[in-house]
Amino acid sequence: MVDYLTGYPDEMRARAFALREEGVLEQRLMARYPEPHAISNNAALYRYAQDIKREFLRSSPPLAKVRYDDRISTLHRALGLHTYAVRVQGAKLKSRNEIRIASIFKELPSAFLRMVVVHELAHLRHKEHDKAFYRLCEHMEPDYLRYELDLRLLLFARS
Repeated sequence: MVDYLTGYPDEMRARAFALREEGVLEQRLMARYPEPHAISNNAALYRYAQDIKREFLRSSPPLAKVRYDDRISTLHRALGLHTYAVRVQGAKLKSRNEIRIASIFKELPSAFLRMVVVHELAHLRHKEHDKAFYRLCEHMEPDYLRYELDLRLLLFARS
C-alpha cells in the first residue's frame, strides 16, 4: 500500500488516520471541493493544459500531447507523467514533450485536475522536484500546496 502521507507531521497523520477510521475523511474533502469539471476527453485536456501553459510558460517548449492515461496508477506513485521523447528523423533529432494524466482525474474535482496539470507543466522548465520547481507550481496555482495535501488525503481516504 502506498503511504500518501509520507513526510507529513505525525500529528497530521494521526488525525487523518482517525478521520478515515470514522469514515468521514473523504466526505469532508469532497465537501470542500464541490466543483466538478467538464474536461472528460483528451482534446479538452490538451486545450486546458495549453491555456495554462500560454498564460504562464510562453517561452517553454511546445507540448506535443496531453492525454488521460488509464495505465497510470496511483499504486505506481504517479498521478501524471511528463515525458521528453527524442526521435531521430533523418539527420535531425526531434524532441517532443508529452503529458499524461491519470484517468482518475476525470472524476475528481477541478482543483485537483488543475494541480496535477500545473505540476506536469512545471516539468517543462524544471526536471527535478526542487525549490524552484515548487515556486513555479505556486506561481501558476497559488493554492498548489493545499491542493496537493488535500489530494493526498483523498487518496489516503480511498486506500
